[in-house]
Amino acid sequence: MADPELAALRAARLNQLQQSPPGGGGGGEEDAAKRQNEEQMRLDLLATVLDSAARERLSRISLVSPSRSRQIESILLRMAQTGQLRGKVSESQLIDLLEQAEDADSKTSAKKGAIVFQRKELDDDDDFDI
Repeated sequence: MADPELAALRAARLNQLQQSPPGGGGGGEEDAAKRQNEEQMRLDLLATVLDSAARERLSRISLVSPSRSRQIESILLRMAQTGQLRGKVSESQLIDLLEQAEDADSKTSAKKGAIVFQRKELDDDDDFDI
């Protein structure tokens, strides 16, 4: 290894060590407590934003599709934080939001998921006859 490469590797490792939290791996309990606290705050905010029927529907959605539920929850939380929600979200409003998210996902997946097969044509003249 050349000296400039070694210096670059050392600088990158030093930068990585400086950005990592102090104490190494001892913060696992603190991280778990912090995540649990954030999860509880998220649930409390959703409880204030959604009415009971919408909360029930969202919990049923999370049983079937946890990723879809997380997506809708993050949209609702973002809307609440930016002040776009006026009052509690009803079940019909939640259904509208679900349909909008589904339409947006179907449009993006249709563009990404297109597979085109190109097959070469065989000419009879190219065959090797023995």
